Amino acid sequence: MSVLDRFFLGEHLVLDARVRETLPGKTVWLTDGVTYYEAAGPERGNPVILIHGFSVPSFIWDRNFNALAAAGFRVIRYDLFGRGYSDRPRVRYDKALFVRQLADLIEALKIDQANLVSLSMGGPIAAEFAYRFPKRVRNLAFIDPAGFDLKLPSAVKVLKVSVLGEVLLGFLGFFGTKTLLETMFGDFYNPTEEEKDYFIPRYLEQMKYYGFKRAILSSLRSGMLDEDLLPFRRLGESEKPVLLIWGKEDETVPFRHSETFLKLVPQTRFHPIGQAKHIPQFERSDVVNKYLIEFLQT
Repeated sequence: MSVLDRFFLGEHLVLDARVRETLPGKTVWLTDGVTYYEAAGPERGNPVILIHGFSVPSFIWDRNFNALAAAGFRVIRYDLFGRGYSDRPRVRYDKALFVRQLADLIEALKIDQANLVSLSMGGPIAAEFAYRFPKRVRNLAFIDPAGFDLKLPSAVKVLKVSVLGEVLLGFLGFFGTKTLLETMFGDFYNPTEEEKDYFIPRYLEQMKYYGFKRAILSSLRSGMLDEDLLPFRRLGESEKPVLLIWGKEDETVPFRHSETFLKLVPQTRFHPIGQAKHIPQFERSDVVNKYLIEFLQT
């Protein structure tokens, strides 16, 4: 932890082994630090790795994790660096970091080949990984993938500005927390009070540990939410089976971008999801789990 980490109000705890030993998952040391993960399902089941998005860590898969395990898959979900209970290393939070994290994790868990299921920012990570390590990937499922022109709101764009972003997320900690929460709930079609009560404490938990907001700023400034079509174009040139699921009412990564994805990746099997925005796997988990299981079993 550095002096800069203390700059971000609201972050007051060190994420260490004492914290993680109280959690249900496991940890593994990788090239850039400790990664927290959970595994379920038969050990010899077909491996499925769940990759979350920009700021909500692996609990975003709570309504899919056990369903896939019950279907016979060996399911692994993990926290990207800077999020959840994984380390917040002092590095550039770009696509290279997250691809390396995934590669190291697969190697550490001795997985020869896996199915990748990704959400939002996890999409470009999965597609890039499939290009760099094609023999390690069997099938890919994308849920409302990032990598397109998002037309980010002004409150988010301003965070990219050096120093100003630190001030807004740091000294004005309430502004930063409020902005992140509002952005998160913009992903819901119609969040209930029960869902808010479920999400808010889990989301805020990760914000107590030094390095979270630094990682968020670095991810923004490294282009993790910028347009990045090349990984999808490369995927379309491969023979990998692809599933695309997209909430019809998505405003975070607008549904219209599904047309571009289908042109870039013509082998895609596509399922639009009604009455859902950016996280259909959570809001319409019964429907999405059915599509995921059918795709992964074939």
